[in-house]
Amino acid sequence: MSVDRETAVSHVEVIKREGNQLRGEIAEELINETSFFTEESIQQLKFHGVYQQDDRDLRKQLKKEGREKHYQMMIRARIPGGVLPAAAYLQFDRLAEEYGNKTMRITTRQTFQLHGVLKGDLKKTIAGINEVLITTLGGCGDQVRNILMCSAPHRSLFHQALRRDLLALVDELSAKTNAYHEIWLDGEKWQPDNRAAEEPLYGKTYLPRKFKLALAVEGDNCVDVYANDLGIVAHRDGETVAGYSLLVGGGMGRTAAIADTFPRMADPLTFVTPDQLIETCREIVKIQRDFGNRADRRYSRFKYLLHERGLAWFRDELSARLGRPLVAPRELTWEQTSDHLGFYPEENGRFALGIYVQNGRIHDTDRMKLRTVLREIMETYAPEVHLTCDQNLILSGLTEEQGEAIKALLLDAGVPLAEQLSNVVRYAMACPALPTCGLATAESERMLPDVLKEIDQLLAQLGLQNEVMSVRMTGCSNGCARPYIGDIGFVGRTIGKYDLFLGGDFNGARMNALYQELLPITQAVDTLRPLLLHYKAGRKSAERFGDYCHRVGFEALRAGTLAEAKDAQ
Repeated sequence: MSVDRETAVSHVEVIKREGNQLRGEIAEELINETSFFTEESIQQLKFHGVYQQDDRDLRKQLKKEGREKHYQMMIRARIPGGVLPAAAYLQFDRLAEEYGNKTMRITTRQTFQLHGVLKGDLKKTIAGINEVLITTLGGCGDQVRNILMCSAPHRSLFHQALRRDLLALVDELSAKTNAYHEIWLDGEKWQPDNRAAEEPLYGKTYLPRKFKLALAVEGDNCVDVYANDLGIVAHRDGETVAGYSLLVGGGMGRTAAIADTFPRMADPLTFVTPDQLIETCREIVKIQRDFGNRADRRYSRFKYLLHERGLAWFRDELSARLGRPLVAPRELTWEQTSDHLGFYPEENGRFALGIYVQNGRIHDTDRMKLRTVLREIMETYAPEVHLTCDQNLILSGLTEEQGEAIKALLLDAGVPLAEQLSNVVRYAMACPALPTCGLATAESERMLPDVLKEIDQLLAQLGLQNEVMSVRMTGCSNGCARPYIGDIGFVGRTIGKYDLFLGGDFNGARMNALYQELLPITQAVDTLRPLLLHYKAGRKSAERFGDYCHRVGFEALRAGTLAEAKDAQ
């Protein structure tokens, strides 16, 4: 990890520096006759919320036929805290139908992705998103990404204050370049003397890598706050915000073949009052801007800066920039990690209905017309929509009668209600992976449902069907579905083989650990069976599977599983 950063920078850093505040050649390439963008524009497009992909299912056949890849774009919006009106939801639905692959995907960061958009339709799609006052700037790229917040649709004065602070953070930490409007919207260019030479926060080269923030409410870690570069935990004092504890240095990505890359949980740093929040968060981002690794992108995330220089150095640097000593963070307690699904009252006399969306994919199948029924619900009842960090959605502001009517519509469309789901299915997550993600080395979204079905059957056979556990799967080691903090994590290494991680904390406050490398997914249930038997025989009252694996340790699990499995049979 030791690099002379004064002389060495990555190729991406050069592209950013020479890209004229995210303009590059995007506008010119949009109107040429090719179906794809060049590498320089691909890197610039990420800041605008766009990834160039191709249909990997078709690669081999197209290559055999001597044809180019089937290029398509993924567009990711930025929806702070995942809250949007029904009209905006319907606009995404329309754009998915007209320009995308007729599906919408809820991400693990509370926003929408549209897949399958062709280059020629890209500008119309982004302009359509902006028509409902939602942007894609900040959806991707080396900048602060979509900021998360507890998805529960609370209406208290306390939660209103949290929402205000969230939006203030978004405003402070967002890119200010006018390139986005020039390229995608009205096309009018500012005169050079009317715009700053560079971004006030980001400069010419923005951040070394992406930077993720999440705002949790103490007691409910539904946003997986420890998995973020900067975690913000709100402390409540009646109906006011007493302040925030800040956590730094979390991140899920690793490179499986490189031993000194790793996922990391955020460390408690300091407590700030509400009036100190914005300034402190801005200075934390600026330290990563100024000291983060710009030579090797594998080590450019904020967590590696903290690992290399230490938390004590970071405290001193932040304190010097703020001109005040840091106050110790408060001790945190987590009572739950709620998915906020089901039907329940809000504080204002209205009701909310949380709906499960498998792996976040909103589409119609032969057995379930999820996309169709959600469109009907939005058109008829116009609820406020809250996207969750578990890839589900919540309809807010309903009357009790509307909620009952909507539940009936869902059931008629083949959509299960939350209480009808098994716990394994309800708390599972997967990333998209193949065929669209260019980084994927294995299946995830298309694989997990079958794996969950087998795990469900196994738990039923063992009498453990009521146990609550989280199963998370990704198609590569980057960890978009946060597999490193699940009770069970499957991380794809190659087609059909996964690294198996065990021992996470269901409440998201502890990482799991690697139990077995390159496990054939066809052997997943056979591998889990003796472990679950061990758990059934040795668990304490109400102890969850991840907690049990962490307590007894892998050595004991490996030594005892076979013997205890035979005894249990």
